Amino acid sequence: MSDLSDDEDGSAGPKPFIDQRAQRTRVGLVCPEVRGEPTRHSSAARQAEFEGLAQAIDVEIAFSEAVKLRELRPATFLGQGTVDALAKRVADEKVELVLVDAALSPVQQRNLETATKAKVLDRTGLILEIFGDRAATREGVLQVELAHLTYQKGRLVRSWTHLERQRGGFGFLGGPGETQIESDRRLLQDRIRLLEERLEKVKKTRAQQRGPKLVAEFPTVALVGYTNSGKSTLFNRLTGAGVFAKDLLFATLDTTTRKLELPSGRAVMLSDTVGFVSELPHDLVAAFRATLEEVVDADLILHVRDIANPDHAAQALDVVGVLHELGVPPDKPIIEVWNKIDLLPGNGSDGIVVAEPAGPVVDVARVSAVTGAGLDDLLAEVEAALGRESRTYRVRVPFAAGADIGWLYGHAQVISSEPADETGTTYEVRVEPRFRATFAEKFAGRITE
Repeated sequence: MSDLSDDEDGSAGPKPFIDQRAQRTRVGLVCPEVRGEPTRHSSAARQAEFEGLAQAIDVEIAFSEAVKLRELRPATFLGQGTVDALAKRVADEKVELVLVDAALSPVQQRNLETATKAKVLDRTGLILEIFGDRAATREGVLQVELAHLTYQKGRLVRSWTHLERQRGGFGFLGGPGETQIESDRRLLQDRIRLLEERLEKVKKTRAQQRGPKLVAEFPTVALVGYTNSGKSTLFNRLTGAGVFAKDLLFATLDTTTRKLELPSGRAVMLSDTVGFVSELPHDLVAAFRATLEEVVDADLILHVRDIANPDHAAQALDVVGVLHELGVPPDKPIIEVWNKIDLLPGNGSDGIVVAEPAGPVVDVARVSAVTGAGLDDLLAEVEAALGRESRTYRVRVPFAAGADIGWLYGHAQVISSEPADETGTTYEVRVEPRFRATFAEKFAGRITE
């Protein structure tokens, strides 16, 4: 089971499932397809994605096999014939780890390990391993460990199968194995509680560092999308930031925010967030909720889609599902950014993309984050979307109220100003809904629409 020892800075995480040695771990991939089970992803797309998840942890893939199942077996998930064939292949190819593209119960995982004589990880365990390997900031490490321990809590029994239960009953009447399990469960729960407290402190610290001034003065725009859709490449292209961007699943885990200047000169805060994936473990969504509040609180969401991926429609629906799980309001303005048009036939030069938005959107932008195509149009659409709910006013500012001019430039968009007369200057400004009440109070008696 995981190392539960505490540390001074909260950065100690659980021991990894996969042994990170100089010689890469040999793994076998099993991608079950259950007959009649509804899925929006094609079998080929799902298998390719699972192979990408395995490659993200830098293992050596010995084989990748799609398995068709008529029904699920409670004991092993897979049918007995499939388990026997898998065990033989694992032995023949000297596989140390079997990755199963499904959510296995603790019993199923244990039985498959017994049958194959190899370590077994399900989809959730693999994603947790990737996140544990990629987390770089203190907050990211804490979030991954929290999700990891929550996942392990239900699998404690696997660590104590050598202890037999000697007598029945409840509580202290159970056998030594049951007592040990309950003791470890308490240790896990204590550690989980500690991590939650630390994450809350980190969240407050981040809010203080970001500062109410930045939040108040600049609209916020959040990039979201399926993992490997090109969010970080787009973020770097727009802001000039050096965020790690690679053709790799979950290349970005930690949210990064930079200032972005729109064509009018107006500034917004742009945030790059962790990518989503189909069947993203609920424990991970819960653990990263503090980080993903950037998305919930954003004034505008840019949903980046890899439009060159044959599975992009299903991926987009997965992203919309996670946004709903996070509690993003249904009326939140969203622009779909159809990225990687350079990979389409004709490099997307004909402008034809056969696709539909995954939900209600205010606009669609066709871009290539690599070549820069379409980015000017995207920025114009961002500016238009942010200004759509704004209202335009004329406001008089006397010379004696110079501080009010600073407020206008910091909290509104100054469209124009008339030549100053002997008493002051009249400005035409566009004010967003969130500043309208303060604007009305601050400039009472000096506003005309």
